[in-house]
Amino acid sequence: MTMPKVSDDALDLLLRKARSYSDYAPEPVGDDTLRALYDLAKWGPTTANSQPQRVLFLRSDEAKQRLKPALSSSNLKKTMSAPVVAVLAYDMRFFEHLPRMYSNPQARSWYETTPEAIRTTALRNASLQGAYFMLAARAMGLDCGPMSGFKNEKVDEEFFPDGRFKSNFLCCLGHGDPTNLEPRLERFAFDEVCKVL
Repeated sequence: MTMPKVSDDALDLLLRKARSYSDYAPEPVGDDTLRALYDLAKWGPTTANSQPQRVLFLRSDEAKQRLKPALSSSNLKKTMSAPVVAVLAYDMRFFEHLPRMYSNPQARSWYETTPEAIRTTALRNASLQGAYFMLAARAMGLDCGPMSGFKNEKVDEEFFPDGRFKSNFLCCLGHGDPTNLEPRLERFAFDEVCKVL
């Protein structure tokens, strides 16, 4: 069966013309939108359907103030001005859910191994889920500002003190203000980074 292709307009919206924003309109992002965003993004594939990503949506000023000490100075303004900041994290005990989420009853034992192997699997798959999350947000008409310019250990101490969840990256959500966007940066050409064997 041949899968249908999405339109060029959709490809522009998702990737070709999408930008990472630093400034946002004051328009709020409601609970219904955040729920719909998760309900779309959750369908992206992960290893053994492991789904290790956990999302903490920071919308109130109080919640964003708790995040503030972990931010780099270059990310402070955009994070505080975004209607919502998503803390995209991963669950270091994701394998506990595999008996429910995956068809093979042995799956838990595949991943319940060393802390290093658990972290590698969780981080890899949560990062995939983070990409699905941003594409879903764009598909719903939201703009994104992903960032890693923050102190993970401070975020984890503040929001995940029991150590089970670990922060991966942050993503501002809202309706981007293009006023101060820099010119689009260059991307590698196919022949520079790809090889067909």
